[in-house]
Amino acid sequence: MERALLLFLEFDGTDFCGWQRQARGRSVQLVLEGALSELAGSARQAVAAGRTDAGVHALAMPVSVTMPERWTCSELLRALNAVLPREMAVREVRAVRPGTDARRSALERRYRYEIGIDTAARSPFRSRTAWAIAKPLSQDAMQRAADLLAGEHDFRAFAAVGEPKPHYDCTISEARWQQPDATRIRFIVAADRFLHHMVRMLVGTMVDIGLGRRAEGDMARLLERRDNRDTSPPAPAAGLSFLSARYPESCFLPERAAW
Repeated sequence: MERALLLFLEFDGTDFCGWQRQARGRSVQLVLEGALSELAGSARQAVAAGRTDAGVHALAMPVSVTMPERWTCSELLRALNAVLPREMAVREVRAVRPGTDARRSALERRYRYEIGIDTAARSPFRSRTAWAIAKPLSQDAMQRAADLLAGEHDFRAFAAVGEPKPHYDCTISEARWQQPDATRIRFIVAADRFLHHMVRMLVGTMVDIGLGRRAEGDMARLLERRDNRDTSPPAPAAGLSFLSARYPESCFLPERAAW
C-alpha cells in the first residue's frame, strides 16, 4: 500500500541547475527523488509547487510524493534529513489525501526577493542569497510601482519568451517592499500562479525605477504590453527564494512531523 505525503523542502539553490530534472546537471528534483527511491526500495517521483530556476532557493517548497505505508511522517523526516546533501533539508512532512498535488492543488504561492544595499553586500556569504547592489534605492518609488501589480493582469511583458501558454493572467494578492534593517530591502509577492522569470523581471524593472533609470509610469505602461521587449533584464537568481504555498485544509490529514 502507498500513502500520499507532502514534504516541505528547504534548499540552497546556488549549486543546482534548478528544481526540474534535466538531461544534464544536478537538479533538486533529481537528488530528492534519488533519496526517496533509496528509502522506498523502488523508483519515486516528486512534484513541487514551483519549478525554480538555477540558483533560486526555497525555504518551504511543498513537494508531493507517495511512499510505502510503513513510512510514518516522523520516520521519513528523520531518514531523509540523514541522507540528503547539506544544501537540502526537509522541514516538515504532512500526510495528505490521495490525489493531492503540490502544484495543481496550490491556491497561492509566495516568493521573496532580497537585495543588499550596504557596502558589505558583496560579501560572498551574503551574495549567495541576495542581489548585491550596494547602493541606496528609492523604496517609495518602488512601492508605488508594486502597488500597480495587485489584482489580475496579463503579465506577458514580465515572462521569459518560450512556448506559448493558454493565457498569461496571474492574480497578485500581495506585492510589497520592506526594509528589515539598514543593510537590505526585500520584495514579498504572492499570487495564484507565476510565469517563468516573472518575479525576477518585476524586480529588475522596479530596481531600475528605484535607481532612477526608469520612470515610475513605466510599470503601468508595461502591464499593457503584450511582449517583453521594453522590460528590464531579470534580477539575478541568487536573490530569489520560494517562501511557501497555500492549500485547502481539506487536503490534509492529521498526521504530521516537523523539526
